[in-house]
Amino acid sequence: APLRLVETTIAVNESRKRAMGRKIITAMGGDIRGKTVAVLGLTFKPNTDDMRDAPSLAIVQSLRDAGAVIRAYDPEGMDPAKALMPDLNYAKDAYDAAQGADCLVLITEWSAFRSLDLARLHSLMRKPTLVGLCNVY
Repeated sequence: APLRLVETTIAVNESRKRAMGRKIITAMGGDIRGKTVAVLGLTFKPNTDDMRDAPSLAIVQSLRDAGAVIRAYDPEGMDPAKALMPDLNYAKDAYDAAQGADCLVLITEWSAFRSLDLARLHSLMRKPTLVGLCNVY
């Protein structure tokens, strides 16, 4: 029974990650082919470069499967993310990621994201849609 509990927990966690991808697609109107999604926060949790079981992996894949172009940024996890997802567009900072984006998605609750200038982000984006999947705003 303990093994079954672990398997069920893993399945539920994977299902939640896919649901987050659907939430983003819905927020963007349902069809995201060719649209740019800026993803902030790639690591499993803030203050680490650990990408093991990071929700961003499944979320980014679901967005790419739906046809989105991803521009990503993480304060510490850029190198490990590039090793796992080498064909993404990587930004130099959050504002660079937001430039021309149709949607900005916050996945990992880095404290640096709490102090972002929302008006500046709004002005940089093609379509100012923000989807927060963590407790930043």
